[in-house]
Amino acid sequence: MHFMLSSSDWLIEETKFDLDEANFRETIFTVGNGYQGTRGSLEEGHKGELSGTYLAGVYDHHDSTVIDQVNAPTWLPLRVRVEGEALDVQTCKVIDHRRVLDLQTGLLHRDTLFEDSKGRHTRIASVRLASFADQHICGIRLTVTPVNHSSTITVESALDAQRYNLDRLPAYQGKPEFHPEVKWEKWAKSRHLMVTRAVSSNNGTYIEALTLDTGISIGMASTLDGPPESEFQRAERDYERVSQTVSIKAAQGQSYTFDKLVAIYTSRDLNGAELAAKCEASLESAQARGLSACLSDSAAVWRAKWDACDCIVTSDAEATRAMRFNIYHLLIAANENDPRANIGAKSMSGEGYKGHIFWDTEIFLLPFYIFTQPETAKALLKYRYYTMSGAIENAKVNGFKGAQYAWESADTGVETTPKWTADGANRIWTGEEEIHVTACVAFGILSYVAATSDRDFLRDFGAEVLYQTSRFWVSRLEWNDDHDRYELTCVIGPDEFHEHVDNNTFTNRMAKWHLEQTARVFADLSADGSREHEELMKRLGLTAAEVQRWIEVAGKIYIPFDPSRNLIEQFEGYFQLEDIPITEWDENHMPVYPEGHDHFSLNDSMLLKQPDVIMLNYLLPDEFSDEIKAANYAFYEKRTMHKSSLSPAIHSIMGIEVGDISSAHRYFERSASVDLVNNQGNTQDGMHIASAGGTWQSLVCGFGGFRVKHGKMTFKPWLPEQWTDIRFSLKWRGNDVAIVVAHDECRFLLTAPAGTQEGIEFLGRPVTLLAGEEVVFATAPA
Repeated sequence: MHFMLSSSDWLIEETKFDLDEANFRETIFTVGNGYQGTRGSLEEGHKGELSGTYLAGVYDHHDSTVIDQVNAPTWLPLRVRVEGEALDVQTCKVIDHRRVLDLQTGLLHRDTLFEDSKGRHTRIASVRLASFADQHICGIRLTVTPVNHSSTITVESALDAQRYNLDRLPAYQGKPEFHPEVKWEKWAKSRHLMVTRAVSSNNGTYIEALTLDTGISIGMASTLDGPPESEFQRAERDYERVSQTVSIKAAQGQSYTFDKLVAIYTSRDLNGAELAAKCEASLESAQARGLSACLSDSAAVWRAKWDACDCIVTSDAEATRAMRFNIYHLLIAANENDPRANIGAKSMSGEGYKGHIFWDTEIFLLPFYIFTQPETAKALLKYRYYTMSGAIENAKVNGFKGAQYAWESADTGVETTPKWTADGANRIWTGEEEIHVTACVAFGILSYVAATSDRDFLRDFGAEVLYQTSRFWVSRLEWNDDHDRYELTCVIGPDEFHEHVDNNTFTNRMAKWHLEQTARVFADLSADGSREHEELMKRLGLTAAEVQRWIEVAGKIYIPFDPSRNLIEQFEGYFQLEDIPITEWDENHMPVYPEGHDHFSLNDSMLLKQPDVIMLNYLLPDEFSDEIKAANYAFYEKRTMHKSSLSPAIHSIMGIEVGDISSAHRYFERSASVDLVNNQGNTQDGMHIASAGGTWQSLVCGFGGFRVKHGKMTFKPWLPEQWTDIRFSLKWRGNDVAIVVAHDECRFLLTAPAGTQEGIEFLGRPVTLLAGEEVVFATAPA
């Protein structure tokens, strides 16, 4: 490695090339900057790779079953040949190989020693950049060293637009395992791009492609700068690929460096500017600064981001590394500069779920951004505002009023959930029935406002979403004359094992909360008497009488509850289902499906995919007593299969809250390592990015005991014996709070203008933080 690396608790390493693990490594080695994400494929490629570059907000339908986040032209290709023989992991013998993702700088490093068919040893080293200082710039520094020979070496740099998305997989009997070189060839693929311009010369290359359905143009320009003694060989232009090749007469033992710089823009970025000209101007500017300066500029931005969000587990370097790995992927997933884009379920690290946006954003991801990167949180919420027309269309199509947010959303907000699994074997009902996402959007808006006091956002963006979605709930709720109550029938809650259920408590209670909180917002904004709010009311035709109706409806929503046991019934009739015990666990201490059952066959049992009632207890901490939380955790935890990566983090948090700490640390480890060690076996499809957000919540809200209750920060921490302390920072209403949680004490430091005070609650006691003064509190005995 030719660059100084950070300490080991910042590094994710690969010490050999393993074809069976290559696609998993491509995911975890993704580099990105919120504008784009590029999977960690090798520069020269390999047979069986699942390479991909994804651009935030760039979707297309064309011939796919549902809309895809487009696999854009790839900027990675750099192929090295020695006397015409390609250096790659399948043509050559790999003597040694190491790749390192440095989480602190966002750089992917590589060092590989090849032996070719003639016995020549050649070392290839590279460092890969997706700049955070200029989100449109990417680059690779490639260093080639002929170890035991002097030869003519060529380097080809390309931009390749021959890209496809995975679409359908045939339904095979059983679960066959295909050879890693051909497994992606089993898929039917979708085409989304048509090359409209391709240029190659000794000065560089440019390629432009148009998405076939949505009409977005993607432009990429690149240059390859070699050492002074290198010679330009040729420029080539193929149907969907452009390249330039240089050569050098390399002397044994000498190292030669080649810098590839790339500029990427789309027509989404430009206000009438010519795409090629913008790419070329940006590239020229980066080239004038040089790749070294680009690397340094990006590293400086990374340092600032880490200052705001780093989490440290003192005495446990592996836990610290796992936290940083998850935070790294959170940082590269979101673009604070683009309020019309959001985060797909696999971020921009893979094609899983086709890049669609779920409730994951508001419930699992947004807390990290609210409390460490609030401007990014605001951009993510503005996406919901800008796609509200799609939500209104969803409600209209389904026969309802107001705005119904899609279970799976893309660029417009229109429902994009597929009707069938990829192999066509099982029906997917979530798009029709998992309606709680609409309340989750409201939850995200109000959580952001509570933490930031951003009333301008609430007035100008959030209020309209709250009002239109409240209209949806009042339209969707069904009056039951026999029981004098409102109900929601034929729904799916967070636990997706159970479909077509009536009165799922999570959905009903969140709808009730949604209506009540929207009425409060209406009263507050009306009391302000702002012109903007009055104009909004007029434009929507909203009256105080309509809002009063929302309050009345909320008061009559049915919430299934057994007071004799303090148990919230997950949905009406749940307690009458078959109670199948969990009797077998896998090597990760997670439950195994009962014999004869799978995801689609547990509808008549009490087994859960993931927390439902426990999730509700977590989201609304003011609404349930400690006794109710404890009773429901004890009842539902032992019936939960954890077949969603979102499950362990919430169980870690709530186990700590109710005092059942026996498995809190294990659940944290499970969540933190979902992708780091591929413990669900499907990281090749992309990061479980919501689990990354859940992991942050597990540390901060679980072990750190952080909650927002009654509008203020509260803390009730607990640490495992093997940890000395944990350290994290939070942003709260424009100020910064640094927190250290140890076994015998907690330390708080408020960074704010002189004289600022902030009231918090620690272990149930109200206390006051003063700007610039560290406050130390003794932790009550366990």
